[in-house]
This record gives sequence, C-alpha cells and structure tokens, in this order.
Amino acid sequence: MKVLQNNQVVMDVPFDSKEGKRAFWHSSAHVLAQAVKRLYPAAKCAIGPAIENGFYYDFAFDFPFSEEHLNAVEEEMRRIVKESLSLQVYEMSKEVAIVYMEEKQEPFKLELIRELPDSARITFYRQGDYAEFCSGPHIQNLSQIKAIKLLSVAGAYWRGDEHNQMLTRIYGISFPKFSMLEEYLHQLEEAKARDHRKLGKELELFALMEEGPGLPFYFPKGLILKNLLIDYWRSIHAREGYEEISTPIMLTRELWEKSGHWEHYRDNMYTTNVDNIDYAIKPMNCPGGMLVYKSKPHSYKEFPMRVGELGIVHRAEKSGTLHGLMRARCFTQDDAHIFMRKDQVQAEIQGVMRLIDEVYSKFGFPYKIELSTRPENSIGSDEDWALAISSLKAAVEGMGKSYSINEGDGAFYGPKLDFHVKDSIGRTWQCGTIQLDFQLPQRFELDYVGEDGQKHRPIMLHRVVFGSIDRFLGILIEHYAGKFPIWLAPVQIKVLPVSDRYLDYAKEILSELQSAGIRVELDSRDEKLGYKIREARMDKVPYMIIVGEKEQRNHSISVRQRDAEADKQDMGEMDVMNLVALIQENGGDLK
Repeated sequence: MKVLQNNQVVMDVPFDSKEGKRAFWHSSAHVLAQAVKRLYPAAKCAIGPAIENGFYYDFAFDFPFSEEHLNAVEEEMRRIVKESLSLQVYEMSKEVAIVYMEEKQEPFKLELIRELPDSARITFYRQGDYAEFCSGPHIQNLSQIKAIKLLSVAGAYWRGDEHNQMLTRIYGISFPKFSMLEEYLHQLEEAKARDHRKLGKELELFALMEEGPGLPFYFPKGLILKNLLIDYWRSIHAREGYEEISTPIMLTRELWEKSGHWEHYRDNMYTTNVDNIDYAIKPMNCPGGMLVYKSKPHSYKEFPMRVGELGIVHRAEKSGTLHGLMRARCFTQDDAHIFMRKDQVQAEIQGVMRLIDEVYSKFGFPYKIELSTRPENSIGSDEDWALAISSLKAAVEGMGKSYSINEGDGAFYGPKLDFHVKDSIGRTWQCGTIQLDFQLPQRFELDYVGEDGQKHRPIMLHRVVFGSIDRFLGILIEHYAGKFPIWLAPVQIKVLPVSDRYLDYAKEILSELQSAGIRVELDSRDEKLGYKIREARMDKVPYMIIVGEKEQRNHSISVRQRDAEADKQDMGEMDVMNLVALIQENGGDLK
C-alpha cells in the first residue's frame, strides 16, 4: 500500500461550509462502521455516505438489529472519538484491494471494487484498527467530532434495488460542538410537532391512502388552501404579462424522445400503450409547451413571450422515498416558459427573480440562491453551456444578489438557479428554479421571424416559483405549524352560539360574513361553549365569534383571536362589519 502525501481528500475546512459538513459527516459514518465492527465483528459493511443532514451506514447483521442496540453503538463511537485517531490515506491497485477485501470477508465492498476499471488506483482510509475503501473527503482527526447521536434504524435494499438483499440502515448526526447537537435535536422535536402529514390529518386538509401511494387526496379545507395558492399565483402572473395554457397529461413516446426525456428521464416516467402506440404520462410540462409554441408562426415583436401552465405531472418515485406532499408521485407544477431573444435574457431572468422575491417575502421566507452547473449526462455544445452559465451569473450579480455554485447539478439541457427558502425553524427547502435552455428550442426547431425578416431560434427559460404547489403547501403547513395567516386560512372565522337559543342569530351572522367574502363555519353542535372554543383552537382558526343573549340584543358579536397573547385574545364586543374590515385590512381578501 502506498501512503498519499499532500492529498486533498483529508480536508481542513470549517464545518459551516458545504464541503466541511460533507467531510465531517462522512468521517462520522466511518466511526459508526468502526464501532459496529468492534461490537459485532460478523457484520458486513455496505456503504456509508454523508447526506443532507448527517450520515447513514448500511450493514448486513446476522441477528435482528433494532433501535435497542443504538445506545451501545453510540457509546462505542464516543470511545473511538476519544482515541483521537488521525486519518491515514492509502492507495491500492484493484488486484491488491480485491485480495484485501476477500481476507476481510466484505462482499459488498468487493462487489463495488470489482466494478472499477482494472487500472484504477483505489483509495483507503485508516483510522486506528479500521480501514475503509472510500473516495473521501474526510476530516483530519476524529477528535474534531464533539457530539454524536444515532437517530433511527430502517431497512434499505442494497444499492436501492428491491431485488437485492435487505440491509439495516443506521442514521446519525454529529457536530463539532455539543450545543449544536442540542439545537438540532430541539429542531427535530419541533419538526415532529409540525409534521405536515400529522397536521394534514388533524386539520382535515389531505390524506395519503393505501389505494394510491404517493397520490394525495385533498379534502375541502385542503383544496381551499391549494386553490388560494393557485389564485395568488394567477393574479401575480397575469399582472406580469403571463398567458396561461393547459397541455395533455399523456403524450406519445416520440415527443419524449425528441425532448430528450425518454433517454435521460425514462426511469422516472409512467408509460402506457394505446392503439399500439407508446405513451408517457408527463413528468414535466415543457414538451407540451413546445408544441403550443410551434402551433403558429411567431414574430420578434411578440417577445418576450411568457407562458404559464399549472400542469399536473406524475413521476415514478420509489416507495421508500415518498414523504407526504414533500415527495409525491403526482403534483401540480407551477410552470412557466419564457421565449425570448438573446438581448432579453438578463432582463427576463431578473424579472423572474423579482417575482420569486415578492412571493417568498409574502410568506416570510428568507432564501439563498445556488447556481447549478453542467451535469455529466448533459446535451448541447460547450459554447451554449458557457453562454448559459455566464448569462445566469451576470443576471444574479446585476441584481446585487449573492449565490453559491453547485457543480454538476444542472438539468440535462441547461444550467439553473435554485432558490432555497428557510422556514421558521431554520430548515431549508429548494423551491423556485430558473433554468436557461438553448437545447429544447433546437430539438423542436422553434423559430421566430426577426426584425431582419429572417428566421431565428428563440432562447428559453423554464421557471417555477412554488416548484410544486403541493410540496409548497406541505412546507407552509410546517412553517406555520398549521396556524395559517388570515388570507390563507381555510376557515377564517368560526361562529360559536352559546346555546341553541341563539342559533338563528348565529346563522344571520354567518350569512353576513359569507356575503362579505369571508370563509366562515358555524359550530351548531349541542355542546358547551368551552368545548367549542377548545375545538376551534385545535382547528387553529384565526377568529372565533361568540354570540349569546347580549350580542343578539345589540346585533353585535364578541370576538376572540388566535394570534395574540393570552390576556389579549378577547377582543370584546363589536359590529360584524368591523371584523370584516379588520380581516380585509390584514390581507384576508387575498390582496
């Protein structure tokens, strides 16, 4: 074995950087594997990468490993960290590495090594009595890991293939400071309480059923929420000069071959056959939008041409990746495509950025921008890619915005700007995106007549603001913990009569509020007032109206509000239209 000198696969970078977290959590995964091998020598190691938050490692145990075993493994990990082991990096030839892993009796590592080219020089990391075949990166010394917590155990097929052996996956998190772990665990508890699947059921918004895994069922209140987002989207896009279209949910294989999706996205597409012709259920709206553009000739005078589509798309996600509205097989994408000339590119990108900024500000989301560059499976020339990336950079810099680079994570047809919002408990979610595309206009032979009377090829922007309306709704449920702002609340007011004697008056109030455009419910059950108030609080309704003898006599209402300190929740007696004005003043009418 050859020791590597001055290598870059052992890193000394701050934890708060993307590279630092990756190296830190990757090394922590190795500590997990080392602890498991010390405690259970017969266990076989598969893979153990860093992930977005923490790390995991897959093992094959010769006994039923469960969460009851996590404490022992966690304690052993802490002992290993206290040994203050430095990481040593070695190289082996493929031939030597195979012999080494055969001696170690690690079948999963052997499978990976045997797939490498014969000429490959294979990197190993050693920390004390444990060596791991791995490409890095890692931290320099394990003593940098000050806090560790193993979180859960799950099943995972080897290499994600359901035909392969089922392994045991152990998830964990680690930090360079114990206080960071405490903060993270508090965030986990808060996230658990805010889980949109739990709140979606409690608030009667949506459900996911066995008859349709990954296919959300919306209940009346949930559909009100979704439609409010759609109404808001439509209003701001109409203001910005977008025209809306709708394209079929199923289109022929030939179209998807032309767009490149059949080659590059086939595994994520549902297909069928009709009249001996292959079709695909659309995973994206773009190809249908291309056909709409081609349906008639276009002139440079029409540009920029902004075309939106709230299209329902389906994607063949694996069952293990499904997660409520956050990762579903069917969702509504708030798509739009902008066709433009080269001299309009920067202005259009910046126009979309301003729109995204407006939307995220409405919901109280700060955000960061990430520029994703050319992936390995891309299409198009080097010149087109260079121009597209430089155009995105110039647009962002021209807006005075900062951004980070995400190498190799662009779409197969072009680079993109991704917008990552931060929610109320500090988590980030990738929502909006702007993708600059020179490829689809070429593939579909799109053109327009220029000022010179000649045919030219348009440049195209793909962009979403919410990303998926359904996923954005899931984010909002967790962001607000179900306590939606007044303009977004499915039920803005609940009317609570003190008893059945005041039910007719409560219905009068209900009718007045409905006529004023307020979303209101009447609790007409024969229950005590205290019970009704508790129920309305559980439903997280912004305002409660209580009507009894005094209110009926004065033709007034008594109002309690949700979003106030306990001693300020009772707003007292007022005229019903005063409450309507207050709601509308606070954006309750979607303005």
